[in-house]
Amino acid sequence: MDEQDILKRAEGIFEKEPKLIELPPRGKAVFVGDTHGDIYATKYVIETYLTGDHIIIFLGDYVDRGEYSRENINYLLQLKVHNPEIIHLLMGNHEGFLFKEFRPADFWESLSHKERGVYGSTLGKLPYAVYSKNGVMGLHGALPDVEDLKDFEKIETGDRYWDQIVWGDFNESEGNYLGHYLGRPQYGRDYFEKIMARFGKNVLIRSHQPYVKQSIFDKRCLTIFTSMAYTRERTIAIVDLEEKSISNIDDIVIENL
Repeated sequence: MDEQDILKRAEGIFEKEPKLIELPPRGKAVFVGDTHGDIYATKYVIETYLTGDHIIIFLGDYVDRGEYSRENINYLLQLKVHNPEIIHLLMGNHEGFLFKEFRPADFWESLSHKERGVYGSTLGKLPYAVYSKNGVMGLHGALPDVEDLKDFEKIETGDRYWDQIVWGDFNESEGNYLGHYLGRPQYGRDYFEKIMARFGKNVLIRSHQPYVKQSIFDKRCLTIFTSMAYTRERTIAIVDLEEKSISNIDDIVIENL
């Protein structure tokens, strides 16, 4: 398939997917953090875990900051086309450039006007989050302040709930909304516990925020990165979907590539 065909077919798949994807209660889920053009990390994960009993969830930010952004996103989209039930690509803030501009945006700025529109259309339809029945949620940034899991389907790319999901940060301090920092909404422990209780989930797996501690909120919030753009270690998280309940991060396998 050429690039245009990949983009078109992938967009058709994203249009049919729910914004909040329920993971099946079987096998294992591999969560991958920001890859930011690190195609070597992406290929390592795929070559290692694309097997019959794994589902692979990428938590967003596939482009910018890395040397191979275009190759990375095209490779992931092609994987999605061929493995739509096994590969899940979630939206990060770097996929929403047409809705909220940011810097650095070397991938987006390298595109022609026409190419930017095509990539923007496809990536603007990515789902926002995944969840499992045994207590795990996965998304890029912070939790949206919606009333119910069903309300994820009402979130539109570019609205305030979308902004929370792809731009939001967590700080290990008391409080709810803690203000904005460099255009990113900040949330504290009280907010995290309130929304997780509302959704009936125990553990959140996320990326987006490179300088927060990997584990916060009593081991209930895990932040991972799978790119050399920020750290020397590429980290993934593996959740056993057949476990009765995932209570905290101790129930999750964390691996450095």
